[in-house]
Amino acid sequence: MLLSELAEKELIEMENGVRYGFLAETECIFDAKTGKIAGFEMPAQMVKMPFQKKKTGMVKYIPWDEIILIGEDRVLFQKTTSTLKHANDD
Repeated sequence: MLLSELAEKELIEMENGVRYGFLAETECIFDAKTGKIAGFEMPAQMVKMPFQKKKTGMVKYIPWDEIILIGEDRVLFQKTTSTLKHANDD
């Protein structure tokens, strides 16, 4: 799979069914020494939660190990966190 194909996929949280936009709108966090992807960071305005007020300024993070499936047009993941787990914290 090409990186450009991955970037076009929509992010869906399985726990609540929330759509987070597209992977291209996130920042990829990786360990520069190993090249291992730690996860993806996204600005709060990407979150589209129905019936809830948006929390401004809150950054969400999808840890790589929370990704369940990379499908044809979507990336399914378990849940987000509000804090970034650095790749070298293992």
